[in-house]
Amino acid sequence: QVKIVESGGGLVQPGESLRLSCVASGIRFELYDIEWYRQAPGNERELVAKITANRKMSYMDSVKDRFSISRDNAENSAYLQMSDLKPEDTAVYYCNVHFVRGSSDFWGQGTQVTVST
Repeated sequence: QVKIVESGGGLVQPGESLRLSCVASGIRFELYDIEWYRQAPGNERELVAKITANRKMSYMDSVKDRFSISRDNAENSAYLQMSDLKPEDTAVYYCNVHFVRGSSDFWGQGTQVTVST
């Protein structure tokens, strides 16, 4: 019923940019918070950025000057614009669509971001 589809990952060189997309279906998207997580091999999954239903945004300190999260409720979509990418940004990035009142989470399949020469 609920589907979360991520896209936009790829292989880039340091200093380049990518835009990740998260498209949801089967929910009233505007009622949900959107979170972007990432997980590198051997590391724990970490919260990168968040945008709430009322459009409050927050970022992990190491990305706050380079990444920007946004949402388009009319298109049931959220985005993570990543600039000045660094090798340490290499990870699988996941979109989590979260409904606080019901403690519900809907995860995408993840999209691979690789930053390397």
